[in-house]
Amino acid sequence: METAASHAAHLLREMAPQVLGVLARKQGDFAAAEDAVQEALIAASAQWPVAGIPSNPRGWLYQVAQRRMKDQQRSEMARRRREDAVALERAHDEPFVPPPDAELGVEQDDTLVLLFMCCHPALTPPSAIALTLRAVGGLTTAEIANAFLVPEATMAQRISRAKQSIKSSKVPFQLPTEVDRAERRKAVLHVLYLIFSEGYTSSVGAELQRTDLSNEAMRLTRAVHALLPDDGEVAGLLALMLLTDARRDARTGANGELIPLDEQDRSLWNQALIAEGTALVSQALSRGSIGAYQLQAAVAAVHDGAMRVEDTDWPEILALYGLLMHMSDNPMVALNHAVAAAMVQGPAAGLALVDELDADARVSGHYRLDAVRAHLYEMSGDWERALGHYRAAAARTTSIPEQNYLHTKAARVAAKLRS
Repeated sequence: METAASHAAHLLREMAPQVLGVLARKQGDFAAAEDAVQEALIAASAQWPVAGIPSNPRGWLYQVAQRRMKDQQRSEMARRRREDAVALERAHDEPFVPPPDAELGVEQDDTLVLLFMCCHPALTPPSAIALTLRAVGGLTTAEIANAFLVPEATMAQRISRAKQSIKSSKVPFQLPTEVDRAERRKAVLHVLYLIFSEGYTSSVGAELQRTDLSNEAMRLTRAVHALLPDDGEVAGLLALMLLTDARRDARTGANGELIPLDEQDRSLWNQALIAEGTALVSQALSRGSIGAYQLQAAVAAVHDGAMRVEDTDWPEILALYGLLMHMSDNPMVALNHAVAAAMVQGPAAGLALVDELDADARVSGHYRLDAVRAHLYEMSGDWERALGHYRAAAARTTSIPEQNYLHTKAARVAAKLRS
């Protein structure tokens, strides 16, 4: 059963970009508006679970944020800090009649505008991710810092620099022009993909998955898809997330250990997500304009369509990765293509393709190269080389569940060497 606190948190995440969009558009200052909305969210998260959710929660948030922004505009930084307590107390104690939603100018496109602003190509991916999670996702700085295992002060500086970059660029609060839209749309989808990927397989720490991040990425991608229902790549990205997330419950064991795809209990896969994702990608591909996210979703659909690992259509997956190779200069795509080649043509063919990636500075030395090599050498019966590469991969990854899995694989290979 959903608690009052969890219901309030859900509402706040949903309404944060709507209120921020209104305030930024009316005031013309994204950075100041974002600070003000964060203050309003803090006040709401403290009050609503106790006093109850207002009849017009968006109006409540907008009113408090607008007051906070006026305080910011009237005060210098030092004075504003001294008056924080007074401002919050006033937000607690002063009754007001919130304006109707219609008067707020809450428009459907505001979420999309915010995404385009937060994912500006001038920002680095880490900065864009942090700003998107805070401004559009409604997460606090502390929550984002915790997700990426960095100090809150470090994340605050990252977000502050990102907002300053947007302010300095004088980007207007509006959808980009047709000339800029393609590049900006690519940045938006890339940031959402990175957020999902980090949540699905955390790059650092003791947990394999950060479901708060992957869920947030899916929620935001659903919002973009609702705004751009005819965009094939948006549909492809959402389908990829759904088809991948469908395996979530089968990816870890009782103690949080990693379970690879070929060893998962497929009865645990979420069939509703698989059906939704498959329908999305099928519809997107039928439109004729094929993109990289659609092809990746198609690969995921082939995996999810096999209820036994031996039923996996590897020739189809190899063909899809071949198309992706022509479309995307991505070394991880090339690595997945090598795995598919090994499954169809044998481990020697896969190893030859992996060897070609050693010259690619973007991926040379990456633990996944060693992990794939180890797997392919194990397939070919070369236990000694497999052992060396499993150990090398374990030493290079910063994910504890992946380290444990690779050490376990190394131990099994070592046992074969001794036998």
